[in-house]
Amino acid sequence: MLRQEIFNLILNSIKELQKESVFPQFEIDQIQIEQPEEKTHGDYATNIALKISKIVKKNPIEIAELLTSKFKIQNSKLFEKVEVVKPGFINFFVSKEYLQKQVEEILKESEKFGQLEIGKNKKVQVEFISANPTGPLHIGNGRGAFFGDTISNILGKAGYKVTREYYINDAKANTQIKILGQTALGKGVTYLTENLESRIKNLKTKLKNVSDEGEAGHLLAQEVHKDIKDFIQNKLKIKFDNWVSEENLYKEKKVEKIFEWLKNKNLVYQKEGAWWLKTSEFGDTKDWVIIRETGEPTYLLSDVAYHKDKFERDFQKIINIWGADHQGHVAKMKAVAKILGYKGNLDILISQMVRLKGGIKISKRKGQVINLEWLIDEVGLDAARFFYLIKSLDTQMEFDVELAKEKSEKSPVYYVQYAHARICSILRKVSSIKYQVLSIKLLNHPSELELIKQLIRFPEIIEDTARDYQVQRIPQYAIDLATVFHQFYRDCRVLRSSNKNVAKEDRVSEELSQARLSLILATKIVLKNTLNLMGISAPEKM
Repeated sequence: MLRQEIFNLILNSIKELQKESVFPQFEIDQIQIEQPEEKTHGDYATNIALKISKIVKKNPIEIAELLTSKFKIQNSKLFEKVEVVKPGFINFFVSKEYLQKQVEEILKESEKFGQLEIGKNKKVQVEFISANPTGPLHIGNGRGAFFGDTISNILGKAGYKVTREYYINDAKANTQIKILGQTALGKGVTYLTENLESRIKNLKTKLKNVSDEGEAGHLLAQEVHKDIKDFIQNKLKIKFDNWVSEENLYKEKKVEKIFEWLKNKNLVYQKEGAWWLKTSEFGDTKDWVIIRETGEPTYLLSDVAYHKDKFERDFQKIINIWGADHQGHVAKMKAVAKILGYKGNLDILISQMVRLKGGIKISKRKGQVINLEWLIDEVGLDAARFFYLIKSLDTQMEFDVELAKEKSEKSPVYYVQYAHARICSILRKVSSIKYQVLSIKLLNHPSELELIKQLIRFPEIIEDTARDYQVQRIPQYAIDLATVFHQFYRDCRVLRSSNKNVAKEDRVSEELSQARLSLILATKIVLKNTLNLMGISAPEKM
């Protein structure tokens, strides 16, 4: 990545100036390298001179000039120029030669373009969806579903070894499961739907001799989960590596064992007939009940057992993606990680509420639930994924169903897919692309160079998203890339024309045509790689 090369250039210059005692010795914090919005400010810029001016005790302009004096780029083909501007920024202008060379690199790497090694094959677990098996997934679940799948793809692309996991809250001791059991035994109608009625009829023989609500609820939950699992795998196209049952944690005595362990470590105490976990001693605002005065365990105790199981599987990073109703659970589990001595990173991401445009928020308590399957049937999987991903996970979102259904450039997903289809249409008109290094050097038009600059951002997008989980960066990059491609297509004729009436300035040589075909093939590769990360198809015809 060019950004990494700039980073190394700055870092080595600082170290060299420190060796010469021009700069004092100091720990070098993160060197920020950004892409300026204004093209006159370069393709990349850094404010490092401003950041270290107080430490170095020199004027930022002087620091910037000292740094650039150490850049060994006189014979380099990386930059056209490097300039120092007030109040101390360093601006980098990428050379045409470097950009032209990147087309060749993308064509060579193909689908591997953007593959990074920053993950160093570290084990990462991503747990997402994990909806209660009491009914079908609703549109609120869609955010966590597509975000979890996409961040898993991104982490894999960044060089991590990723495990996708779904936690099934199906324990007989679970309050929701007991309520489901009441429905199964005809004692309540809280969850009664047409689908549940058919499931209860199928379980009639098994339920005949069952009187315990927890047992009945667990049996029905297993049936509901089969539907959920089938929907996730076949309709959402999400493949989980592990499906972990809460009930199995009880069967394997893991819940019982963790409680005994906590007692032995003096991490719990009794008050008002209940057992409390000392989470306040580990960063939480207060302690929490893990066994009620009735003797029934709370959700927290089984979650502690589940996370102990996770931690023992040697994941160096664990990412939990939870719904908005779990916001209050975050501090508890952060405290639990400390209690259990987890040495890795536990990141808990909260998915905020979803509203249909002109519709309602999802509220289970008010019975206002819109099934995710309805939405997928209404707008299609590709549009659903794109629209969910384009908004930051931690902000409430309004899903515009009518826009998602649009089959025109008004819809962002259509706009992006159309760019890919347009490229495929062009490529179908040629028998072969005679790729030559010499012809690539003919790519000098501003729109050609701007397109290449957009292409080489892809690995940087992967790196940034793998570090901060801002997945909305991916669909936005796809839109930006499609926009730059469409502009290139308007500005630059790709195919030669036999029409003698074509204006002289619009005619292209065989060599230039081949160079531009190579460029759009590189664009096709990057666009498809981007869509693949989001689990969205790259159609060849539209």
